[in-house]
Amino acid sequence: MKVIIINGPMGVGKTATGKLIAEKNPGTAFVDGDWCMDLHPFVGNRETKAMAVDNILHMISNYQHCSECKMVVVVWLMDDQWVLRSMMDGLDALRAEVKSVTLVCDQESLISRWKNDHSCEWRTDQWLDISLKSLPRFASMENTIDTSRLSVDRVADMILQ
Repeated sequence: MKVIIINGPMGVGKTATGKLIAEKNPGTAFVDGDWCMDLHPFVGNRETKAMAVDNILHMISNYQHCSECKMVVVVWLMDDQWVLRSMMDGLDALRAEVKSVTLVCDQESLISRWKNDHSCEWRTDQWLDISLKSLPRFASMENTIDTSRLSVDRVADMILQ
């Protein structure tokens, strides 16, 4: 089974891109890593991230056993190298065909997208500051796509190529 991992900072377009890929490709499951770590109040430590990785891998394993599912798209902010490595090791164990990309954009684009997204509870000034500060770290990762001046359709097409 093919698994597409879409990584990147908050607000860069992971969810919009992942959902579009799923909609355009019948038999594709969409997994948002945030669903797999939805604790209230939010706690993002090593224990909860490891639990989320395990939850995501469990879901992918279940989708592998479903004859209707041909591909899985996972979107999640993975800024800790050990999280991404754990995910990739788990996918190797599942014998999945993996494509991993990291989406980035420039600060101006991120701020604009952030201010125009009124549906996400995370779109606060505090989280925007955190996301802006994380841009250089994500930009240094492998397989990055700069989405600054690209439509969601174009980014999805680039990922699927």
